[in-house]
Amino acid sequence: MVKNNYPLPLISDIVENIGTKKVFTKMNLQWEYNVWIKERDEWKVVFTIPEELFKPTVMFFGLMNSPVTFQTMMNKILWNLINTRKMVSFIDDVIIGTEGEEGHDCQSCK
Repeated sequence: MVKNNYPLPLISDIVENIGTKKVFTKMNLQWEYNVWIKERDEWKVVFTIPEELFKPTVMFFGLMNSPVTFQTMMNKILWNLINTRKMVSFIDDVIIGTEGEEGHDCQSCK
């Protein structure tokens, strides 16, 4: 298996980004790694159980590239909010930070 070298964000960069904010919302994505494995790639994660081979259909936490694959997906989905420094994503944790309560509603993240 080739290791994916996509860089995870540094905690110091995350703290620096949100350090000036005053109001926060933190979300932990409960079903984070439920990303579908492509049908032709299932063989890469097959393992043997007593009765047969188990072929998972979703990525699970123990796979080598799961965290960086999920981080890549989150960065692609949230790129406009991350680039404007309104949001920070670290694997399955998302933090939204604003200067005050007035700007901390659903409308400010569009």
